[in-house]
Amino acid sequence: MTDQAVDTDGAELSARPATEDRFLGRTRELKELRADIERAGLDTLSGRKAPRARVLLIAGRPGSGRTRLAEELVRQVAGRYPGGVLRARLGEPDGTPVPVARAAGELLAALGLPAPAGAAEDDLTAALRTALAGRRALLLLDDAAGAEQVDALLPDDPDCLVVAVSSGPLTGIADVRPCTLGGLDTKSAVELLTGYTGSVRITVDPRSAESLVEACQGHPAALALAGGWLAARPQTAVSDLARRMHAHTADGADGADGADGTPLARVFRLVYDQLPAPSARILRLLSLAPAGLADPHTASALAGCSVDAARTTLDGLVALGLLRALDSPLPQYEVPGCLYPLLRAAAERQERAAELQLARARMLERTVRLLQSCRAITETDSPQAREKLNGMPRALRFPSPRAAADWLRIRRPALLASARLAVADGELDTLARRLMSQLVRALAAHVGTQAAAPDLYGVHRLVLDVAERRGLAREKAAALLNLGDLDAQTGRTREALARYRAALEAGREANDPYATGRAMESVGGAHQELGDHDRAADWFGRALAERLARGEHPEAARLYGRIATAHTYAGRYGEALRNWRAALAGYRRAGDVTASARALSEIARVQEYAGRPEESLRTCQEAVEWARRAEDVRLQAALQLRLADTLDRLGDPAAAALHRAAAERMLGEEAPEGEERPVEDAEACEIRTASDED
Repeated sequence: MTDQAVDTDGAELSARPATEDRFLGRTRELKELRADIERAGLDTLSGRKAPRARVLLIAGRPGSGRTRLAEELVRQVAGRYPGGVLRARLGEPDGTPVPVARAAGELLAALGLPAPAGAAEDDLTAALRTALAGRRALLLLDDAAGAEQVDALLPDDPDCLVVAVSSGPLTGIADVRPCTLGGLDTKSAVELLTGYTGSVRITVDPRSAESLVEACQGHPAALALAGGWLAARPQTAVSDLARRMHAHTADGADGADGADGTPLARVFRLVYDQLPAPSARILRLLSLAPAGLADPHTASALAGCSVDAARTTLDGLVALGLLRALDSPLPQYEVPGCLYPLLRAAAERQERAAELQLARARMLERTVRLLQSCRAITETDSPQAREKLNGMPRALRFPSPRAAADWLRIRRPALLASARLAVADGELDTLARRLMSQLVRALAAHVGTQAAAPDLYGVHRLVLDVAERRGLAREKAAALLNLGDLDAQTGRTREALARYRAALEAGREANDPYATGRAMESVGGAHQELGDHDRAADWFGRALAERLARGEHPEAARLYGRIATAHTYAGRYGEALRNWRAALAGYRRAGDVTASARALSEIARVQEYAGRPEESLRTCQEAVEWARRAEDVRLQAALQLRLADTLDRLGDPAAAALHRAAAERMLGEEAPEGEERPVEDAEACEIRTASDED
């Protein structure tokens, strides 16, 4: 049977890949693997409890059916692991190892535990081990490039089981015996062929079928290609293909195109050479598909043909066993990993380097336009967005925001891989920058910046790489600010501070006043989060000077408030009151009633801290009036509670009770039916920290 895909780019909980093939053969291997689960390990024999999960290794060349065997083993024993089945792919189609941090993040997401954006590999793997502790789960780690990847993801729970798939031994992981795969036995191999050709062609000439199996050395992927070729030619006898295979070997054609002379390479060359020229070109250009994942748009852009023609061709290649159709609501296809080197060699042999680069550029341009369409359909209130959307070709438009969101979710692994490959290429940086910009906007529009933070962190790092490579100081500053914000949101405040300082330098280099002012304010916010209120006030003051110099009075008013907050935390109430009054004056000049009410609320709080309750009471009453004018019910309620607390301190409990009752009535009237609201609005009545403002 053919080697089978497990996942698109990472992990998925309890979802199996689609396949139309029955499981054939491998009875002995399955029996050995199941017995190995029960086998006592070295720790058990020595009287110690196993410290980590048992690892089963299935080793074999790509296309040997190793993943299909692993899936069948998982299917048979999954019922013994109530913690669920997790899958992760540890290798890209071109053989590049998947970073452990990315694999761990995908596994955590499959468990419903999204990884913090930008978390280090050690933190992610530790979080994964914690999540799997006591869970009794089964992990299938496909395409492992080395023992280091598997070892980093091993659960510490001995009740878990890990099934690893690799090309060779995993030296360095204790107590692992590989189950090494060769070819299928003759009976199973002939049965595999029969599934493609039908029983009649095999029954009338069983010797030719066995000869073909011998020429393919029982290699499942080679047999699948041979079966697909015969299925497409119902008038061709099995003996004809068997003779061609043997003749191909005898002629010494192996490796003529740089292939390795394996049965798979021989049968691939026979099948490929008889493809129509357009189909052959699309097939070899699919070696450029990101993460080996393609859809009709990808194939259309690579080959420069229509989307409908591309889909028809892709379906035909699936029938021949040259592609796999994925189980997806949208048409999605995967290049088998065992064929990837052959397709890449064919592309390099038959296409000029400039043509390959042009195909990459067309694919990236198509992806950019699809992302633009995906984002634009969410902007229903924007006439410009609607006009731009209507100007796009029909094939690039989504019928509804839901369809666009589904496309973004399904194509997410390929889109992220597109960004990584575009940046690694180094020759298409302009397209790469456009792609990443549109990807960030589409994710923010459909997923939200918080939910998409792990993906956005990776994209911003790629933006930073391009900006540093091309000397783009403005984009470097923007990327550093975005990365710093994500670091700050996940508690890595010192790392965020370093990012903000670097962004300040880049902003000054680019003479970008927005980036410079934003970086100064963010540096201040990071210092405040670290408890250094003096430095926080100093950096907020620098940012304030920049805003005042440019006449940005609303922003200046907000910064006065941040300076006041820093002084309040430092216990300098006089300075805090002075800056809050400056903020209040700015808000009043701008006509911002709500902000004025909040500023008065904070002035009342500082006066209370300073031991001036009578002044606090009068200011709070004024703030209530401004909140009423602003029609901010929650702020009014919070201020009523502030008044109640102040009146209690002044010895008037009866008036305090009236104000508390008024606050509860306001919140009760505002809350929708069945929804409870907190009695106090933390945002309205608590001093807002730097992290709240950033």
